[in-house]
Formats: sequence, C-alpha cells, structure tokens
Amino acid sequence: MSSSTAAGGSSFGGHERGSAGYRRMILALFAAGVATFSQLYSVQGVLPELAADQHVSESTAALAVSMSTLGLTVAVIPWSILADRRGRRATMRVSLTAAVVLGLLVPFAPSFEALLALRFVEGLALGGIPAIALAYLTEEISPLAAAVASGTYISGTSLGGLFGRIVAGPLSEFVSWRAGTLVVSLLAAVAGVIFFLTAPAPRGFVPVVKHSSRDIPLARKLLKCLKDRRLVVLFAQGGLLMGGFVAVYNYLGFRLQAPPFLIPAAISSFLFLAYLSGTWSSAFSGRLASTRGRLPVLLGSAALMLLGLVVTASSWLPAVVLGLLVFTAGFFAAHATASGWVPRLVTTGRAQASSLYNLAYYGGSSLFGWAVGLAFQSLGWGGVVAAVGSMVLLAMLLAWAVLRGEPSGRPSSRPATL
Repeated sequence: MSSSTAAGGSSFGGHERGSAGYRRMILALFAAGVATFSQLYSVQGVLPELAADQHVSESTAALAVSMSTLGLTVAVIPWSILADRRGRRATMRVSLTAAVVLGLLVPFAPSFEALLALRFVEGLALGGIPAIALAYLTEEISPLAAAVASGTYISGTSLGGLFGRIVAGPLSEFVSWRAGTLVVSLLAAVAGVIFFLTAPAPRGFVPVVKHSSRDIPLARKLLKCLKDRRLVVLFAQGGLLMGGFVAVYNYLGFRLQAPPFLIPAAISSFLFLAYLSGTWSSAFSGRLASTRGRLPVLLGSAALMLLGLVVTASSWLPAVVLGLLVFTAGFFAAHATASGWVPRLVTTGRAQASSLYNLAYYGGSSLFGWAVGLAFQSLGWGGVVAAVGSMVLLAMLLAWAVLRGEPSGRPSSRPATL
C-alpha cells in the first residue's frame, strides 16, 4: 500500500461491491447496528411490565426509551468531532465498549430515577455509532456501492431493534424486565466483538489536524450544513418519521395488552417481528434508490408508513399486524434513503452533517416518543394515529417542496470530500 493510500489519499477509491474489504465493512457495520440498537430499544419491549413494576404511567415509563435517545442526541456531535481527529473505527470501538459496560449496569438500577440516569449515560455512549457509521462507510466504500451498503447498515439497525425487543419482552413476563434487558446487553457484547474483529482498517480517512487547512471550526461546519435547505429537510425527515415510528412502538404494547385484545406480553412482543420487514426494505431501498433516484423512494416509503398506520387503527388483530408490517417497512426504507443521502450532499463536514441528521432523528424520537403518549392517554389509539399521521404528512410535504427537481436525487458516482 502506498503512503498516500494509507493516509487516505486519492489513490484509494473505496472498496468495490463484492470485494473482501466490502464484505468485512458490511459485516462490521451490521454488527455495530445490532449492538447499538438492541440495547437502545430493549426497554421498549418491556414498557408495560416496567410501568407496573415501578408504578408509573404509560408516558412516564416511555421516558426510559426517551432518556437513552436524548443522551444519544446530545452526544452525536461530540463523537463526530472525536472521530475527525482519532479516526472512525477507533472511535466506534470506544463507543461500543462503553455502551456495553453501561448496558450491563442498567438491569441493576435500584430505582426508576436511577434507571433513567443510567439510560441517559448509556445513550451518550451509544451516540458514537450512528454519529460515525455512515461517514466511515462513505469514506471506505466505492461511491457506486454506497447506497446499497448504507441500506444494509440500516437493516442491521432494524435487526438490532428487533432483537432487543423480542428477547427482552418474553423474558419480562416469565422472569422480569431486568432479566430481559440483561440478556440483551450480553448479546450486544457478542455483536461488539464481531465489529472489533471484522471492521477493516480505514484507508479513505484523513485525520483533521489542529491548525491545519482542514481544521475548519465546528461552528462553521454546522452552519454550512444548516444553510443548505436540502440538508435541513432531510434532518426534518429523520426527526418527524423517527418520532412517529418510536411512538407507535412505544404504545402498541399497552394497546394490545388492554381490551379488546388482552394479549399477554410474551405473545405481544412477537409483533416486533414486524421489524423484519424493515430489515428487508432498508436494503431494498438502497438498490431502488441507485436506479430510480432517492426522492421517489423517500416519498413512496413515507406513503407506505401512512398507509400502514391507518390500517393499525383496526380492532381486528390480523389487520393490526399487517398495518404494522407496512408501516415498519416504509419507515426503514425512508430512513435508509434520507440518512444515506445526507453525506452525499456534503462537501465540508461530512461527519457533522451525519451527526446533525442523527441529532434530529433521535431528538424526534425523544420528544415525540414521549409526547404522543399524552394523546394516547387522552384519546386512545386514535390519538396516536392522528398525531403520527400528521407528522408523516408534514415530512412528505417538506420533501416534495424542497427536494423535487434536485439533481442529487440520484446517487453521484463522484465521491464527496471532507
């Protein structure tokens, strides 16, 4: 390897699809997604049991999810700064290690307040993965394969979310919510080891050295991103769609365990298998975006969310399941498209642009994941459908108004630079 290549010089054009480096990158980021999101959302699968055990309301119990996503929201930009200087892979390793250690402490929280504090700090640690993963991928994967690769990474995040919920949920009924979350953290540790063993050494990364020509002040990078209305709209997609998605899953368990369904937690948890539709759709959306363009895929995916959401209003369980499958598939396809689009639009501060997307994404999760609970407590599931449906419609209108006609609707074959 030449010195320029080792340093991230222009002679390295990215791992091509099908190469050993590409396969290792995909496996590593898939494992990182599983490790991160299994821990982040394991508590969501035990919310009814947690509420009963801690004697709190539905919306208060949902704070156990919101606090971790709030911590992640706060941390994404600091993690991106560290990654600019210390490297993507090294920073992600630190993040995963800290998150696993903290995740193992959560089940032993002595009080609900201590649980919320631990979940917040765990979210701070977890922030290093979504803040950096797509920047790492974009620098190391050939531009022509980047859309497919980013979709595969998002499918790993969906599978991680599924594991966290479907493992913790049944255990919460047969043992306790503490046992469920502990097992999830142990599984996340295994996924973290896989990342350590498979993540390829960075070849497209050039560290930002203090006082160098590339050492652009953080405020200038962030301001440049926020002045680009295309990026701002993509950030809004993340906040609105993720907020609605988390709200649906936060309160679905409460709905299904109440009349007319009266489904036990061990069974209702298996509805999280709907995440598998997101695992498929996020990978498929990457391939579709590479041929059809990102905007049509983004709008179509959001429309699927809206359709599925309306169907979940039925009181017939098979229809609820079908609606959840469609809603989940639409969300992950939209998220994969929007998040993969962000770094392709940036010429300065790629890591910060991805971090701003994640800030909006998890900020929306924290805010709306809790706030929609107020509508649920007052109006039942109809309140959830109305609130989340309004958020999805707003996201679609913003995307259509700002992103239509943009030449960046299709992936570029020219790699962006930091």
